[in-house]
Amino acid sequence: MYILRWYHENTKDTCRSGLSIFSTIEDIFWKGQVMEEKQKNERLKRQIEFLETLDNLKRVWRRNYVMDNSRHENSAEHSWHIAVMAMFLVEYAPAGTDLLKVLKMLLIHDVIEIEAGDTFCYDEKANIGKEEREQEAADKVFGILPEDQAKEFRDLWDEFEEGSTPESKFANSMDRFQVLFQNMRTSGGTWKEHDVAKTSVLKRESVVRTGAPYLWNTVEETLDRAVLMGFLRDETQGL
Repeated sequence: MYILRWYHENTKDTCRSGLSIFSTIEDIFWKGQVMEEKQKNERLKRQIEFLETLDNLKRVWRRNYVMDNSRHENSAEHSWHIAVMAMFLVEYAPAGTDLLKVLKMLLIHDVIEIEAGDTFCYDEKANIGKEEREQEAADKVFGILPEDQAKEFRDLWDEFEEGSTPESKFANSMDRFQVLFQNMRTSGGTWKEHDVAKTSVLKRESVVRTGAPYLWNTVEETLDRAVLMGFLRDETQGL
């Protein structure tokens, strides 16, 4: 009995200290859990806000028409269409092209139009200040995302705009290639509507030479046919 009383009297402070340390560790653990949960909730909140914002891209109307010529195409449809094109035409991309990266680029390349609107490529007046407008729009739209995703997708958008990597060249080629068939299927579409010259289209399509070289012959043949059909103005005629 004496021994038990001695043990209790001499270890009670140690036990209290041990319990205190355990309580502190437990408290830190649960505070960490609460903080982590709060961060996850905030991250998800920002991701959902971005996804809801994307819905606005369905209401950004392009000058181009859908191929049955019934209405204008919206930018969300355009982005989906060229992403699908990239999947099926990736065999014509430069060797080693990362398809997943291309698909990400194409699916987000026009999201800035939610803020900046679509600028018709052959409207010289409308293109004044376009780069500044779109940079500001990119800051705003991608800024909705959590920091790591904002950086990842803003970097992809910048890469697409610069057009210097194999992926961005191929992605830009898909963006240009689609319009050829839209305008051919709609009796000239925006080319005829805005009296666009063949030389202007050749300049815009030139990225296909390096981004998807095998497709370049198709571009040239299509534009020659467009001139013959009266869809494009040939500036060399009469010279």
